[in-house]
Order: sequence, then C-alpha cells, then structure tokens
Amino acid sequence: MALKVGQKAPSFQLKNSENVLVSLPENLPCIVYFYPKDFTPGCTEEACSFRDQHHIFKGLNIHVFGISKDSPATHKRFRAKHDLPFELLSDPSGNVCKVYGALMPIVNIPKRITYLIDSKQQVAAIYSDLFGARKHIEHMIAQLKTE
Repeated sequence: MALKVGQKAPSFQLKNSENVLVSLPENLPCIVYFYPKDFTPGCTEEACSFRDQHHIFKGLNIHVFGISKDSPATHKRFRAKHDLPFELLSDPSGNVCKVYGALMPIVNIPKRITYLIDSKQQVAAIYSDLFGARKHIEHMIAQLKTE
C-alpha cells in the first residue's frame, strides 16, 4: 500500500550508480520516483523528462532520486547513455520499494510512483500512473508551484 500525504517517509540507504550509499534523511527535500526497469521505453521517457526539467528541482534545492531493482552497474550505463544529472539508486531486494508501496505483487517489480518528500521527511505529494511517465514530472512541478 502506498504511503499517504502527511505520513513520514521511511528512511533508507541504497547504493547509487557509483556504489556509494545514499540515505534518506540526509538528502531532503527530495523527489523519489520508483520505476520498473532501466532501458525500457516508459522508464527511459520518465528519466529523460526528469532530466529535462531537472533545473527546476535543482533551483529549489530538491534532490531527485530514481529507484529500481537494477544493479548499480546497470544504473551507471543508463545514466551515461541518457546524460542523467540525478542519482539512480539500486534496490535489488525490493525492500525499499515494498515499504514505499511501490512493489507490484506477483511480478515483484517496482511500479511507477513518485513521492515529493519535504525537509521534515514528510510526504508532501504523491503521483502514481504506470503508463503516464511524463505526468509524474508535470504533477511534481505543479505541486511545487502551489507551495
């Protein structure tokens, strides 16, 4: 079950594309988006959309993290191929995906869900749409404009 707005976001430590541990809450505020798999069409579209709008989040000092079950090495290739200016985090066990309500049952892969987490580690906004990859970015930008 997905987290709810106002709920405290669970802390985590995951390896990035350089095998360095990245943790929440040390990187707040942030956007954490979960996605199924590197190099797939929808996930590539979503990552590139976050890339193209990254200046907005950077200007507001908001970190962006993509999380999937892919390995750090796969994330490194995916980041390089698409010139992604934000970190991709590896959750091979799916434990973080699970506590964030981002793991699809039976198929055991992350679903497409995005969280805006504020400086107090509270969930400020959520957007979930498996097929509307670009809408995740649009929704987060719209949410930031209302704050």
